[in-house]
Amino acid sequence: MRTNDVQKAVTYGLFAAWAVHDAEEVAFGPRWLREHLPELRERFPAVPERVWKAAEGVDEREFAAAVGVMGAIVGAAAVAGARTGGRSGFYQGALTGFGLHGLVHMAQAAAVRGRTPGSVTASLVVVPFTLWARGRLRRSGVLRPARARDAVAGLALAAAATILSHAVARKITGGR
Repeated sequence: MRTNDVQKAVTYGLFAAWAVHDAEEVAFGPRWLREHLPELRERFPAVPERVWKAAEGVDEREFAAAVGVMGAIVGAAAVAGARTGGRSGFYQGALTGFGLHGLVHMAQAAAVRGRTPGSVTASLVVVPFTLWARGRLRRSGVLRPARARDAVAGLALAAAATILSHAVARKITGGR
């Protein structure tokens, strides 16, 4: 594989890995949450009630729409990465956020002591892809040095994109 092909696999691969991961979330997310909400509320009483109310208000249509909006964001990051040979700060931030988001899924599964939506592909796709992609970028000399603030920024980017995606989805689907 030529270097340029590797960079394309690294950059567009973000979108491909995200699509596999989010397919799992679409398939299991809203139904799993509805089925486990009473147990989760009981087990995690410190979580504010507004969080539980928001969670129970997300139906399959809204969730699928939110995934579509997120797909546009991740796709834009992948394109930015491809255009810059992986140098784009937006792409690298999205890659970092994606990998850390995978660790969050794995932590959620550990917290509930079982499978949660996204936990299977988080461990089989998200985290391995992120480590591979970061390694390729590092060997190419384009990966920015990892700093704690970059991890925080990556998680913040992922959280902001999630909030934005659900807000847009709620508008599109007429949700509450």
